[in-house]
Amino acid sequence: MSTASGFSPNRHLEPTIRLARLAEGPWLITIAVMLSTFMEVLDSTVVNVSLTHIAGSLSATTNEATWVLTSYLVANGVVIPISGWLANHFGRKNLLLVSTIGFTVASLLCGIAPTMGMLVTFRVIQGACGGSLQPLSQAVLLEVFPPKQHGKAMAIWAMGVIVAPVLGPVLGGWLTDNLSWRWIFYINLPVGVISVLMVKAFLHDPHYIRRSKAPVDSWGLATLVVWVAALQIMLDKGQEEDWFDSRYIVFLGVTFVAGLAFWVVRELMARDPVADLRVFGKISFAAAALSNAVLVFVMYGSQVTISIWLQTLLGYPSMQAGVAMVALGLGGVISMPLASVLMNRFDPRKVFVGGVLGFVISFHQLMGLNLQVGFWNVFWPQFLQGLSLGLAFVPLTVLAMTSIPKEKMGNATGLFNMVRNIGGGIGISLVATMMTRMGQEHTNLLVANITPNSPLALRLFGGLRGLYAGSGPGLADLQAYATLFGFVQREAAMVALVRVFQYLGVLVLILIPLIFLTKRPPKGQPSEPNIH
Repeated sequence: MSTASGFSPNRHLEPTIRLARLAEGPWLITIAVMLSTFMEVLDSTVVNVSLTHIAGSLSATTNEATWVLTSYLVANGVVIPISGWLANHFGRKNLLLVSTIGFTVASLLCGIAPTMGMLVTFRVIQGACGGSLQPLSQAVLLEVFPPKQHGKAMAIWAMGVIVAPVLGPVLGGWLTDNLSWRWIFYINLPVGVISVLMVKAFLHDPHYIRRSKAPVDSWGLATLVVWVAALQIMLDKGQEEDWFDSRYIVFLGVTFVAGLAFWVVRELMARDPVADLRVFGKISFAAAALSNAVLVFVMYGSQVTISIWLQTLLGYPSMQAGVAMVALGLGGVISMPLASVLMNRFDPRKVFVGGVLGFVISFHQLMGLNLQVGFWNVFWPQFLQGLSLGLAFVPLTVLAMTSIPKEKMGNATGLFNMVRNIGGGIGISLVATMMTRMGQEHTNLLVANITPNSPLALRLFGGLRGLYAGSGPGLADLQAYATLFGFVQREAAMVALVRVFQYLGVLVLILIPLIFLTKRPPKGQPSEPNIH
């Protein structure tokens, strides 16, 4: 009702009405769960560029400082696959609140940690509290959005879990350079507080989340801790310890394989397992989960390769290298909403294939890089990878959940994220090892083919001797040899880089036949899961 002048007596209530209508929809819940998820995923990489600063500040070695990263990933990896079980025992809303509060408090403790031992301890707590945030946020978004909007929901979720790790090193580098490494933890505090208040106000457990009173599967939980820890430490320390030439790495490898085998058997036989592995019996989910692991393997492997190349061969500072790699995140932000639109018009599997082909084209462009390229030669292939990632990842996450009942969604999202993290960890470790080994191989080949009397060698050596002539005859020769060997090493590393891109481009192609093992969603409802 309004007066002739247009005045409404209820106008002062309009903001409250609008807020109430917004609360009835999915958006406030989406903001609530994605704030904490983005914060948690960001912390998996934000520390990377600050390790040397942390080591110096806390009087520790760089190798000791790497436990700041490893401890977080191990604790995180243990909790992710059991997040569905935890939600059934404690309630999803309670678990989200406790996890976010614990993560925020642990972030504060990490920021004020006076010793390396205490920092690692607080990082374990932080990783354990944050482990449930990724899978639970995915499950929540799939529930609060109607089936026809699941593509949109997964685009929002994907922007959090894929873009955050790309932005992490840039943000970490900026905070460390301009403030202190401790601020990479302090920035979590306001985000965590806002997320807790919003989750408490707007999120409610669905009716089918019934708190289980079944006893804890202690054997399954203990074995999970063992094999996840063994795998993560093996991946982090493998190259440093020369892989399986080290008894330590062999021990970790045997522990991982035996622990994983025992865990799988235990979970399949247990009446109330901490992770219901029977979900992998659904071909659509299994194929999508494997595709997810390969996709993240390729993405993380590509990122670590480019990062090494920019910093060691082109001499980019950490901050500048991070900025060059932000292109992938920018491309993803653009393409992920686009993917949800395309999925409403086309078979999601065809959208996924388009993303895979974009990856192949980007690797073809990266194979043309050399030691004289500029910033934009690196930026545009990365941007194309980001566009391709959105077109591939969003359909993949929807296809994985097509045949999963709602009451099993928490368990499925936990296992889906576990497989994704394993793929990423293997990708980072294996590609870094490939770069090192192939660089050594090509260095030996190039050195073997440089003869003292070849015109090129004589010209280079003569010029270098002239450059160092003021150092004295003997020292000039040594400096010339060292510089010449440095040239050889850089060229060998460049050849290794091109070969890695070639292998990654071929590897991503296997996803095309693999994705067609997934179940095509009903026509007209490309994202609707079978919940009956």
